[in-house]
Amino acid sequence: MMAETSDQRSRNMSRIRSKDTGPELVVRRLVHAMGYRYRLHRKDLPGKPDLVFGPRRKIIEVRGCYWHAHLRYDPACWEARSEAKSNKTYWGPKMDRNVERDQKNLALLEAGGWRVLVIWECELRNMDSVRSRITDFLQGD
Repeated sequence: MMAETSDQRSRNMSRIRSKDTGPELVVRRLVHAMGYRYRLHRKDLPGKPDLVFGPRRKIIEVRGCYWHAHLRYDPACWEARSEAKSNKTYWGPKMDRNVERDQKNLALLEAGGWRVLVIWECELRNMDSVRSRITDFLQGD
């Protein structure tokens, strides 16, 4: 297999989205079908959270296992197993910064009185469990 050229890599990377990702859309459809309404990516909140339930002061964050280094939180995560194959000196610190940013935003949200539920991409294999977690989270105090 031939290595990607710089232009090919750039084109591939430019197509990776930070919002409206596949996992996020799956969760949004589920939550909407459950009868809940929410705001998307509120710019006035740290990290522009994925789903914001304003009156409830609750947020659901949908995280990709690879980009948010889920392997650091759950060594059994099957999604986060692959590592960068090139430019490891960039991608290692980049993942560290992603994790630090996520932790900082979570702390700021919680300090602001928000409750946050994080749903990882790998958890979407069991939608019954995800539905149950969302119900418990949104109906609880």
